[in-house]
Amino acid sequence: MQITAKELALMLHGTIEGNPEVTVNQPSKIEEGGVGTISFLANAKYEHYAYTTTASILLVSNDFQANKAIAATLIRVADVYSSIGFLLNKFGEQQNQIAREISPQAFIHEEAQIGKEVAIGAFVVVQAGAQIADGVILHPQVFIGKNVVVKENTIIYPGAKIHRGSQIGAKCIIHANAVIGSDGFGFAPQKDGSYQKIAQLGNVVLEDQVDIGANTVIDRATMGLTIIRKGVKLDNLIQIAHNVEIGENTVIAAQAGIAGSTQIGQDCQIGGQAGFVGHIKVANGTKVQAQSGVAAGVEQEKTALYGSPALPYSNYLKSYALFKNFPDLNRQIRQMEKRIKELEGQ
Repeated sequence: MQITAKELALMLHGTIEGNPEVTVNQPSKIEEGGVGTISFLANAKYEHYAYTTTASILLVSNDFQANKAIAATLIRVADVYSSIGFLLNKFGEQQNQIAREISPQAFIHEEAQIGKEVAIGAFVVVQAGAQIADGVILHPQVFIGKNVVVKENTIIYPGAKIHRGSQIGAKCIIHANAVIGSDGFGFAPQKDGSYQKIAQLGNVVLEDQVDIGANTVIDRATMGLTIIRKGVKLDNLIQIAHNVEIGENTVIAAQAGIAGSTQIGQDCQIGGQAGFVGHIKVANGTKVQAQSGVAAGVEQEKTALYGSPALPYSNYLKSYALFKNFPDLNRQIRQMEKRIKELEGQ
């Protein structure tokens, strides 16, 4: 994408300082720059790079005051992060363009329904009864099982597996090797010590605008539904067990795990490697620090948790401040005990 500073300023509702005709074709980090690139300054600790960057255009906030001359053309905007996010999406659309065609090496069952402007790559499998809506992109080696529904403008990256009956909403992004609709972990212990598998007859529903990271797994329900609500963003390598429900606009970082039948509220923020036991409810707006273990339900909205088992965030920090000093505290207590005994002896 080749674009001028003038055109960018119009898109971003910004103002220009410098050459309005300078052009850029890709973004860059401010410390790296490069002719023909656009970078940004949103954090004051990077300000010194503004005076040395070789980027052609630099996005800055409306209230930025330069202490030295800057070679780059400046575009001043109200919100630098939102503006650069918008631009990255635009550049990404250009880089990720794909021909809207169906590869002759794809297998599409005669009973599958394929919409308009669909891209289907080599070695994709679409089984009977599947419904692929308009504008969907299936990259090579994607598997779409029987009766799966994929709604408009969803993108599924190479190697992802969408098992039977799963329902994928509109404008979702499912990254490489994610698995949607695998069997839940259901086994009944037997008297002889073995385990009898319990059939997993439920389903998985992803609502609109859900992002699923690479190698993340979402299990189908034993009965009923595993539900990922609208706007949820899941990082890579996450395990979502059977019958879990995740509320709208919740974000979960990598390597987190949620056990069966747990309900996570909307607008929650969950750090990497956090774990949740099964059959609990977590209130809206809950924040869980990385590597925390949530072993009980959370009733109060907008609670912040830390530790394993997780404690209220501020309590954990206070407790940790004491815990890390236990050796010194113990030494002081022993000295006090010794001194008390000496005084009692006197």
